[in-house]
Amino acid sequence: MHDEPDRRRRLLQMGAGAAFLVLAAVLVLIVVNSSGSGGDTNIDDKTEVNRLLSGIPQDGMVLGDPKAPVELIEFGDLQCPVCAGYAKEILPPIIENRVKNGEVKIDFRNLTIIGDESIPAGAAALAAGEQRRGWNFLELFYRNQGEERSGYVTDEFMEAVAMAAGVKNLAKWNQDRRKLTGEVERTTEEAEKLGYHGTPSFAVEGPRTKGLELLGTPESTGALEEAIEGAA
Repeated sequence: MHDEPDRRRRLLQMGAGAAFLVLAAVLVLIVVNSSGSGGDTNIDDKTEVNRLLSGIPQDGMVLGDPKAPVELIEFGDLQCPVCAGYAKEILPPIIENRVKNGEVKIDFRNLTIIGDESIPAGAAALAAGEQRRGWNFLELFYRNQGEERSGYVTDEFMEAVAMAAGVKNLAKWNQDRRKLTGEVERTTEEAEKLGYHGTPSFAVEGPRTKGLELLGTPESTGALEEAIEGAA
């Protein structure tokens, strides 16, 4: 017979899993209802993304002051609708309140789970990051997603996102994105070694953590805020 602590732990895990499924469904509905058909070369939400990221340093796919004491790592797939929901609903308060004031930096790393198109999409984001526009590319891609595995991740679509993101040297971006598929595969392997097989998945590291602390998929902005405060 299982003891009471084991029973409570199982019930909590089941409850957390059910809550995440509800959250994921809500976020997907938000993305579907707000993004139109998606995958179009007429890129939406450029002004909103520019406002969100204005004045924040970018280095590769790291958003925020490089000296920020806490690093929040996000493993994501650019085709993932739940990742897009997080980008629109969960992460903006963190960026506004924690990243802009220098407390936190966010490092985006690719974890490709949706399909083959996720690899060139991830590499295109990294290539934009080479010109310090990686987060602009990431946010705009999420806000203009098409249906996953639908074939919308074309060169034309990615170039339109890059242009809207402010990538200045498109020739260099095109060269870089073809070289960076290996880095997409490397971070996918890194995430899998950590036990992550779903997106988005998060980890945090700071003065009060013992190395990298795995967070899984926090269900709210508040849960991420709590993890950040615990790491600071």
